[in-house]
Amino acid sequence: MLNQIVVRTSNILALDDDELFRLCAANQNLRIERDADGNLIFMAPTGGETSSRNSEINTELALWNRKTGLGKVFDSNGGFVVPNGAMRAPDASWIPMTQWEQLSQEQRKHFLPLCPDFVIELRSPSDRLTDVQEKMEEWMANGCQLGWLIDPVEEQAFVYRLSASPTRVVGFENELAGEEVLPGFVLDLAILM
Repeated sequence: MLNQIVVRTSNILALDDDELFRLCAANQNLRIERDADGNLIFMAPTGGETSSRNSEINTELALWNRKTGLGKVFDSNGGFVVPNGAMRAPDASWIPMTQWEQLSQEQRKHFLPLCPDFVIELRSPSDRLTDVQEKMEEWMANGCQLGWLIDPVEEQAFVYRLSASPTRVVGFENELAGEEVLPGFVLDLAILM
């Protein structure tokens, strides 16, 4: 099953962040990312199960954030330009309020020029696990503090921490904790079954 198309543009076409933003805005029916080499990645929409699971994850994160008021939550439509030049859009993400407040009004309207402190990538049935793992490694290499790769296909999750190897959690009867990055946040993986 084809889950993405990579258009190799390096040395041919270089889109700056504003041009990429305009391309995405003009093609809202497509999900587009850019890798660190400048290549464009076009991804297929997800199926119903993945979309529902992503909605559950974002709801839980948003409810926790509403109670704590510690930051801002973003869904899979929020793009981030990370230090290596890639523009990525995780399935769910969070930044502390201090980072949000440092952004200008103009920056808030476009891809955010930062790496989130927390990201979740949800594996779709059409995703290769190694591709999603590489994306998680990229998040961590660009400054993410905590990341979760949730894999409903195999009912497992991988917890990524800054400067540490990922920890594998097997079984959706478990919970994932936000640790010191998201104090008090707990995601019960059973809601994704």
